[in-house]
Amino acid sequence: MKKTFGITGMIAAAILLFTACAAPEKKEVVDMDQLKADIQAMEDAYAAGEKAKDAQAVAAYYSDDAVSYSRNQEPSKGKAAIQESIAKNIASDTTGGYNVYKVVDVFAEGNMAVEIGSWTEMDVNGNEKGHGHYMSYFEKRDGKYVCVRDMNVSSTPLKAEMPAMPEMPAE
Repeated sequence: MKKTFGITGMIAAAILLFTACAAPEKKEVVDMDQLKADIQAMEDAYAAGEKAKDAQAVAAYYSDDAVSYSRNQEPSKGKAAIQESIAKNIASDTTGGYNVYKVVDVFAEGNMAVEIGSWTEMDVNGNEKGHGHYMSYFEKRDGKYVCVRDMNVSSTPLKAEMPAMPEMPAE
């Protein structure tokens, strides 16, 4: 019995020694300045695609399995659905305006990143029509970040509709 315990104890000690000496998993250090610049470049390309009325160029921002939560509509699930939604928005835009996107903050760890940004809707003369904020969740796939989820909100107050004035009776 002593020999069994001694051999078992030695095996347990050897296993403990080998696992304790194993190199800890190295975490990838994310260059936050570079990541912020890369994501801003993605936002600029998104805006350029919108301005060029190129839904495919805009949809390049997204992964194939992305979900986009837009204002006043149900979520678009999958890159194809997102591209279709973008194409409809582009087709219905008769104002000729454009959007400007600005990265406000980025948080990242490993192969994941979250961006918080702001958007400004401009008319053809460069005057602000509206503004808001968005949040995008990215994953690094095949060496580059792609948007997997995004959501945006408007910070522009809704214009209250004026109630119709009752007609005054003729005197």
